[in-house]
Amino acid sequence: MYIKRPSCGSLNLRRRPVITTPSMATHMRLVLHLLLLCLFAVQEVRLVCVEVQSNSEAIVGHVMKLTCIYCMKREEISAKTKVEWSYISPDKEQMLIYLYDRQPQEPEGVEVQWKGRLTWNGSKDLQDLSISIKNVTLNDTGRYVCKVSRFFEFDSFKHSATKETIIDLEVKKEASQDTAALYSEIMMYVLLVFLTFWLLVEMIYCYRKISRSDELAQDSAY
Repeated sequence: MYIKRPSCGSLNLRRRPVITTPSMATHMRLVLHLLLLCLFAVQEVRLVCVEVQSNSEAIVGHVMKLTCIYCMKREEISAKTKVEWSYISPDKEQMLIYLYDRQPQEPEGVEVQWKGRLTWNGSKDLQDLSISIKNVTLNDTGRYVCKVSRFFEFDSFKHSATKETIIDLEVKKEASQDTAALYSEIMMYVLLVFLTFWLLVEMIYCYRKISRSDELAQDSAY
């Protein structure tokens, strides 16, 4: 008796493809990496020098920062910098009150009104050349001039540049309500809440989409 064996080609031995989908942990790691990348980008943006105006309103008894910013290009970082802060009283009397020449210092013969009340509030790269007034009084009202001189040396070529920043400071006994600043602060918090809610919705949507993909993959595997 002769029995014919089935050939291997006649048998359906094909295996169904196994569909693999990224796990939830993989997607969460991807989201965390993106958030860290965004935070790193924000930190990098903060390093950019921006010339902004100083506040012109001070409150009695508080500390007042007089902002003076002079941005430099990358090739100008090695420049020598000298800063002279002067005060012009309401009577048009001008006097030198603070000095930066290799290091912050109080000029000789400074008026008693300023002695020990001014501190350096600038940056190490000398792009921010601000100072602060401690324990502000009504007599500090007036005009402040920040004169910045930069000295460049390129081989045998020498060049200098000067910039002046003028701040008309008004000292008040109490702070006045700034409606524009209040509105901006409210809008900032509203935007922050909206972005947080949007991020939460996106995460829920991604989670449901991944779960549905896993279910479809399991159904197709059987």
